[in-house]
Amino acid sequence: MRIPLDYYRILGLPTQASAEQLQQAYRDRIMQLPRREYSSMAIASRKQLIDQAYAVLANPEQRQSYDATFLTKSYEPETEASTESLVTDPAESLNINFDPNSPSIEINDDQFLGALLILAELGEYELVLKLGRSYLTNSNTDIENGRFGEAKIVRPDIVLTVAQASLELGREQWKQRRYENAALTLNLGQELLLREGLFPNIRGEIQADVYKLRPYRILELLALPEESIEYRNQGLQLLREMLQERGGIDGNGKDQSGLNVDEFLRFIQQLRAYLTVVEQQGLFEQEARRPSAVATYLAVYALLARGFTEREPSLIRRAKLLLTRLLKRQDVYLEMAVAALLLGQTEEASQALELSGEQQSLAFIREHSQGDPDLLPGLCLYSEHWLQSEVFPHFRDLVNQQVSLKEYFADEQLQSSLEALPPETESVTDWEAIASDRLSRVATLGASTAAGGRGTLTYSTNQSEASNRAANRENTNVRSLKSAAKTENPSAYNLQAVPTAERVVQGTSGPEPQTNQVIERTVIQGGQTTNTQTTGETEPSHRGVSVPVSNRRAQRANRWANWQDWLPLRRRGAIDREVPLVVLALIGLFGIGLSILLLSWIIQALSPKPAPQVQKPVEQVEPVPAPTPENNTAILSTAGPLTPAIAQIAIVTWLDTKSKAFSPQHEIDALENILVDPALSRWRKLAQATQSQNKYRRYEHNVKEDSVKVVRTTVNEARVEAIVSESVTTLQGNQAIARESYNSPNLRVRYDLVRQNGQWKIRSITPIKK
Repeated sequence: MRIPLDYYRILGLPTQASAEQLQQAYRDRIMQLPRREYSSMAIASRKQLIDQAYAVLANPEQRQSYDATFLTKSYEPETEASTESLVTDPAESLNINFDPNSPSIEINDDQFLGALLILAELGEYELVLKLGRSYLTNSNTDIENGRFGEAKIVRPDIVLTVAQASLELGREQWKQRRYENAALTLNLGQELLLREGLFPNIRGEIQADVYKLRPYRILELLALPEESIEYRNQGLQLLREMLQERGGIDGNGKDQSGLNVDEFLRFIQQLRAYLTVVEQQGLFEQEARRPSAVATYLAVYALLARGFTEREPSLIRRAKLLLTRLLKRQDVYLEMAVAALLLGQTEEASQALELSGEQQSLAFIREHSQGDPDLLPGLCLYSEHWLQSEVFPHFRDLVNQQVSLKEYFADEQLQSSLEALPPETESVTDWEAIASDRLSRVATLGASTAAGGRGTLTYSTNQSEASNRAANRENTNVRSLKSAAKTENPSAYNLQAVPTAERVVQGTSGPEPQTNQVIERTVIQGGQTTNTQTTGETEPSHRGVSVPVSNRRAQRANRWANWQDWLPLRRRGAIDREVPLVVLALIGLFGIGLSILLLSWIIQALSPKPAPQVQKPVEQVEPVPAPTPENNTAILSTAGPLTPAIAQIAIVTWLDTKSKAFSPQHEIDALENILVDPALSRWRKLAQATQSQNKYRRYEHNVKEDSVKVVRTTVNEARVEAIVSESVTTLQGNQAIARESYNSPNLRVRYDLVRQNGQWKIRSITPIKK
């Protein structure tokens, strides 16, 4: 049979190699043994081919004859790779047709194992998969018939070579950010090993990579257009599998991805930008049932966003219910105020603001309420800006949608839906009770301290220490999510971030007059919604936003304002006679409350203050992060001749190192990690000169895909050509220097590499003129 190899490639030599280089390459190849799992038959077959190549090239006459026959042909196998970004079967992209005129050698059947092994060592993984899988199919009986040797020995060797090629090809595709293709290739090897029941250790290596690759696959699949329903559903399914294995977003289960809780939270924050509001609602509402505080908060975002855009108040009510559950452990009164406002529950919105501890947001609301006691003007402005800058950007289908409360409340469908809402099963008193419970705990704490006489603090709780730790962890996670959006939107409280005043103020571009004006407000009195006109008021209007409130809802929201109506009729006549007693009782209660409050202040003043906790902002991960299955040093130290994949890693490492050497930090010593003389001396001098002039460079590099070609290679030397785009901005301080900056989109560069101390490094860098 004929194999697309030549003797120079088998030995890893250029065609111009000398006799000394030939001998050194032969010794190196013989000493480099394959994995210990290979049979002695495979190792012997490989050695036969190496010996055969050396015997031909070491004989001058045979070498001359060989060169005349084979080296006039260009060895370029034609690969018809799939042009799709995703393929359903890696084998579909491996339709390799060999040019009969390209260099090849004739081998005996018993040398097939050795040839397959050498192809794998040369990085021809696609070719190994093509050849190996063709003989492992059920329809092919060459192995069972003993064509390549004893079947029980040959088959495991072929399976091992194909599985190893799948592992290495998957890692190459991983580095190229073709995550789904990498997973398909890895699974190809995994399925083969499972079917054959062989080499569990290699199966473990592949499975570990599949698990670590899963987050990248999810991002790649979810980033596809919304029309790619099947692929995007696959991404969501992978995400659900990870969540199940972890025990939720903030769970401690093991999904083998290597992500800890904080890293997984950042991953969830990152992928939200690729999910629609409907997808997030379904995902996070389901996760909130575990229960999960983080998932509950994310579900609130989705429900509020969808309820606002679709004018569906029932979704906003569901968000409000979820917020009520969070109130027991987290201050989300501000979000509760926004939800109540969107439901037209202005009284509840004002009460929620009174209970909120978000001082920065409250300061903004007070500032833009201009003295209005219920803070509704500022809350309207804050809600609109919060939805626009902190909520909508996290949904791929809402990122460009504009928010207008005026249009929202003017929508007739919304008003009808608000009127049709059934009474709430959990009223405002539920979360008011939570706040009262917190205040009562403070009072109890003060009372018990006073009774102790020695300042001993006693606090009774039903939660165990473990549950307290879990609650604190959930609080921290929710706080991280709440601070993430503000970190990503530094102008969240800057009024200039609002595009135009018309978004909340109709017909004006500046502050509204404070006197001699007619202010139309929505006022709720005794369960009736009326519009009143007051001339000469000093309060501002609600900035053109009229919040509709149904009669039934007004009665529920203001039941405490008309408390006499709730008393039995037979006692109403006695109210006037009982007023003095009521007044005295109120004065007594006020005195007791004042005493408790004073004790609480004294305790707080005398107690040691805990160190303030600095909330770290959620880090923004790149949309599609580049994985590093192995560090570059280990890859560049791989035995054997230089392959295109390793050459590309060497070039990318050099470009990254150059950026560091010329950066403001001037990491010049890093050049030694990838360069040797004469390139090292030249670039070190350039970097030192740039530093001495108080300058630095900002590089943007890109290596053109599939442009890296190994022109020639030996065991210890190689020449590589590649197409690189380079953009350089030279700066002094913050001032760019135009004459020292340039942009070269297509540079063809030659790199000469040598193996030094077992690692490939670049010896010279030469631009190739077109």
